[in-house]
Amino acid sequence: MRYEGNIFRPPSEANSLLIQATIGCPHNKCTFCAMYKGEKFRMRDVEEIKEDIAAAWNYYGSGMVRSMFMPDANSIILKTEKLAEICRYAREVFSRLERITVYGGAKFVIRKSLEELIQLKEAGLSRIHMGMESGDDVILERVKKGVTSEQIIEAGKRVMDSGIELSEYYMVGLGGAERSEQHALESARVLSAINPTFIRMRTTVPIPGTELFNEFQEKKWELPSPHQALREVRLLVKNLDCASEILSDHNSNFWDISGKLPRDKPQMLKELDRALEVDESRFRPYWSVSL
Repeated sequence: MRYEGNIFRPPSEANSLLIQATIGCPHNKCTFCAMYKGEKFRMRDVEEIKEDIAAAWNYYGSGMVRSMFMPDANSIILKTEKLAEICRYAREVFSRLERITVYGGAKFVIRKSLEELIQLKEAGLSRIHMGMESGDDVILERVKKGVTSEQIIEAGKRVMDSGIELSEYYMVGLGGAERSEQHALESARVLSAINPTFIRMRTTVPIPGTELFNEFQEKKWELPSPHQALREVRLLVKNLDCASEILSDHNSNFWDISGKLPRDKPQMLKELDRALEVDESRFRPYWSVSL
């Protein structure tokens, strides 16, 4: 198995075999992200990827691998036929493979038709991790996401219609203290329209070397306080009208708020109220987070 550059994967893919399908990110303009800065994007050859899968089989054996994740960013950009070929090959090689997942931003998912996504589902693609970040068009433009809220809805609904699981990511505090309410309400609107399988929370942390960090240092963007962030999450959860599972599976978050909607909404709101009773001095500082 060969890896190039920095390799990132969601916490939920901690036990997955990592087979790098693309190098870097084809968008790579988001103001909050430092993950692929300085890397030139390219797509790996299918045969090279299959060689890595075969090498993993030689190392682990046929029955040890249960899930496979394909970094880097937006591997969904691969041509449908090529991505389907990789998925089918992985399923042939690993007899107990249950899940194949990729990163796929709405900007790139929307380029695939419903029929193409169904083809990928039939080939074995199980889940797409989509960084929505926000449903507020003002914020999306500010952070240079390269996509609108309506495009996020269209892409997300298409994934769900195909039968592929969808993990949507919400970045708590991305609108700063100034736009926290709009961020929560607009994101609730978008997520409710999509009804994704999972909604995963990530609290915004300004990373050195990013445009957002520079804005933070120059006081053009104000980092929300722990209580402001928690009130934002509460507003989001209160206004969600979907059957998604909410997960706080990252150490950037101030509080673990997880549950299945709509069943667990009252308990999650109650837990957030309990968190808001904790003195802010007891929460971690943003720079203590390991990303």
